[in-house]
Amino acid sequence: MAAAEDVNSIQNPSGSEAPKLSDLLDRGWKLFEEVDTTNEPSSSNAVQVKVKRAIMQLEEATRMVNQLDLFSRNEVLEEISTADLKYLLLPALLGALNMKQVNPSKRLEHVQAARVYFMDFLQRCKNYDVCSFQLPRAGENTADTPTEEQTNPSVLMPVSQPDLIAMATQRQAKIERFKQRKETEAKLSEIRGLVESGSADEEVVRDFYLLHVRRWVTLALEEIDSINQEMEILKRMELFKQCAPQPSPPKRPPMKPFILTKDAVQAKVFGAGYPSLPTMTVDDWYEQHRRKGCLPDQGIPRSAADGDVEEDERAERERKEENDDEEALQKARDWDDWKDTHRRGYGNRKNMG
Repeated sequence: MAAAEDVNSIQNPSGSEAPKLSDLLDRGWKLFEEVDTTNEPSSSNAVQVKVKRAIMQLEEATRMVNQLDLFSRNEVLEEISTADLKYLLLPALLGALNMKQVNPSKRLEHVQAARVYFMDFLQRCKNYDVCSFQLPRAGENTADTPTEEQTNPSVLMPVSQPDLIAMATQRQAKIERFKQRKETEAKLSEIRGLVESGSADEEVVRDFYLLHVRRWVTLALEEIDSINQEMEILKRMELFKQCAPQPSPPKRPPMKPFILTKDAVQAKVFGAGYPSLPTMTVDDWYEQHRRKGCLPDQGIPRSAADGDVEEDERAERERKEENDDEEALQKARDWDDWKDTHRRGYGNRKNMG
């Protein structure tokens, strides 16, 4: 295992001295704490700039750690020097920073990268036996291997009965992790001042970094649980987008109603579509009604056909009276009798006569 201080001797191809590994980690860690404790919205430009800068710093530090082979599966936790313990946090910090990126179009890519970082961190902590925990299985994420029901949204998934024992076990594990994290954070707050002031001895510094690693173990386990759920939702959304029907073309705006005018001159005067647009002149209207005999001041006599009919009826009545037609005579007598007993206007209820 190489010591972290050997990084100072690494040179860039241009001949300039490369940045120190400890400086890269400290700057990236500080940026993460600023982003994690800020009151600004995570989608703000200032926060996202800090997130990207921190990722760049920590990715460069990770490349340098791999180049130096600081960690090996053949060694135990006690063999790691106190100065190198803090570099165990690199994948955990990178996973948390990837979760803080807010580009919606690349959200699935970001959470997948974060899960890889958290799993790498937990695997390394498991190899060194930093603390006791159950490592999530690689195939535990159901979103990685979608089933037939997941790939076909039209198929209804059967509702399975919940495993009450498994749910109770998971709940108890979460409670235990929460208690461990609170105890770890309390111990960290006690010795943080000594380490930051530089007055702590090596044993206190070692405990300080080990407490940080153990705290991040509980955080990584919680993050993986939420990532598994989010990845499943994101992949389902992608499937629904692919299976969704294509949007129909936008409807054309309705055409304005218009009225055909008699000639081009009239169209220029009134304009097509005017609400009171006339369809004929006054002279045309008068001539049309004159031909129908609808005008009150025309004085046009009734048609000859109507006059002939009335004349024939009057002649027929006179002929029947002259020939002493019984029926005609009886009607005439009844009419005379009715007029003797009823004055003119009798029964005119409208005029109240």
